[in-house]
Amino acid sequence: MELNDAQLLRYSRHILLPDVGIAGQTRIAEASVLVVGAGGLGCPVALYLGAAGVGRLHLADGDTVDLTNLQRQIGHATAAIGENKADSLARTVRAINPEITVQPLREALAGAALREAVAAADLVVDASDNFATRHAVNRACVAAGKPLVSGAAIGFSGQLAVFDSRRADSPCYHCLFPDEAHEAEARCAENGVFAPLVGVVGAMQAAEALKCLAAVGEALVGRLLLWDGLRSEARMLKVARDPGCPVCGSAARQAG
Repeated sequence: MELNDAQLLRYSRHILLPDVGIAGQTRIAEASVLVVGAGGLGCPVALYLGAAGVGRLHLADGDTVDLTNLQRQIGHATAAIGENKADSLARTVRAINPEITVQPLREALAGAALREAVAAADLVVDASDNFATRHAVNRACVAAGKPLVSGAAIGFSGQLAVFDSRRADSPCYHCLFPDEAHEAEARCAENGVFAPLVGVVGAMQAAEALKCLAAVGEALVGRLLLWDGLRSEARMLKVARDPGCPVCGSAARQAG
């Protein structure tokens, strides 16, 4: 596609970046992204991707907006209480950038619906809040060969990683957090979350997604970024691919 005059003006601050330029912005405009979750992380992710000109955004969430969400889920207004989150967030994104296509998926994607949505996207952003969904999204991304930008936030702590099964050296989410481990799951409803934390992690997820789409910089593959919101400190951990991983390991790839 060729960017028109209005697009050249709207995205001029991206285009002025030598690493992005017209070519990178065009790749962003031609891309399709699936955002799983329209809550604390999904809101800033969708707002930034929409503002940056991602051509097609698919926002999936089966939940409805609640008063307790409004402290941090900045894509929803008070008037949206009781409305499906995907619908509410899609409306907000369209108000920012009416030129892109924003499709709400009013369900918690699972099974065939999840596999189809992942296969139709160029990139997936996991903005969900539970291990079951994260593992399901990871399996679908590995099977379809789609890059996955994963984030999480609870209390004052956040984490971020990129998994790209197109790369032989990339781990998957299961390599880092095996679903057999039966981790204790912390949820915002029981433990609380610092409002700006989801904005920090969500903005970084959007940045990683845009870098991947525009083919610029170095993706956060094989690394886990841990953010301490109380100390304003970041730690980076290396994450190796598990050759025996039942999702992305050699045996699993051959079986697939």
